[in-house]
Amino acid sequence: MKTMQKLAAAVALAALAFSAVPAFADADFLARPDVQRYIDEQVASGEFNRPELEAVFANVELKPNIIRILDKPSTSRPWYQFRATTVNERLISDGVAFWQANADALARAERQYGVAPEVIVAILGVETHYGRNTGSSRLVDSLSTIGFDYPRRAAYFRGELTQFLLLAKEEGKDPLTLKGSYAGAMGLPQFMPSSYRKWAVDFDGSGHRDIWNNPHDAIGSVANYFQLHGWKPGDDVVVPASVVAGPQIDQLLADKFNLHYTVGDLRKMGVAPQAPLADDVPAVLFSLESAPGVTEYWLGLNNFYAITRYNRSTLYAKAVQEIASQLRQRYFAELARRQEPASAGM
Repeated sequence: MKTMQKLAAAVALAALAFSAVPAFADADFLARPDVQRYIDEQVASGEFNRPELEAVFANVELKPNIIRILDKPSTSRPWYQFRATTVNERLISDGVAFWQANADALARAERQYGVAPEVIVAILGVETHYGRNTGSSRLVDSLSTIGFDYPRRAAYFRGELTQFLLLAKEEGKDPLTLKGSYAGAMGLPQFMPSSYRKWAVDFDGSGHRDIWNNPHDAIGSVANYFQLHGWKPGDDVVVPASVVAGPQIDQLLADKFNLHYTVGDLRKMGVAPQAPLADDVPAVLFSLESAPGVTEYWLGLNNFYAITRYNRSTLYAKAVQEIASQLRQRYFAELARRQEPASAGM
């Protein structure tokens, strides 16, 4: 009962905060029939009351530029271009500094969730450069714009809008102040609202899951995500492979990042791992254009698949693997260097 009373008080405070926000919104948005139907549905669910939702949607500012961005045709860059802009010295050096500053939390996350520190740091680096680039769009504006004015993805983003409003209520946050990417991703790890509600954790015991400002909560949340998506401590992510060209290889590559075959199956189809792997290990073949006209072949293993659950891109997963590897090497080299004077003087 005390929890419910606290929640009711938080809702009342949030409603007051909504009414105090200056009106720079699209005046007709709240009156739109589709918005009113959405409000009706949410009120009927029992999770919200009408005044609090109307207070939010009366202050939504639609962002047509988001629709223009979404409508631009996406072009897939080859690996050598993607790598050049993603795996870079600044990201590595800043990642080592982030690891050093948060070493205790990263070590605790590894003990609790089984996810190595370098993997967590690599994810936070690729996503937001350790919190430097978390996005400046009001999330309620982004999610409402796509949810109501972009039919191709409307159902998904209205669902994310609902999840966002729920998390704001649960955490006692004013939804009109929370910011993130133009597509609704939030905080250091760039969780979508549904991911936040499923996998974000209060890793420092403050009573709130703050992935915007609290690196410890971000660290614990990423580790929790990977544990619950099947991360296996100590396992490899990828191994290089060679192939016997043929139509079967094209079919395997079309499988992208799905673990439909074992290493034994792949050997029979002309794929040879360039590192020891048992035949019963699940794996997926993927290729990378390492230079213009030059193709490398790799086997992605279980932990590779786990990374693609975070972002469904083989380029992303390979970049995270490379960054993590460099981070680990650099971090422990720096640690050894710092310990040398003390050891030498003994």
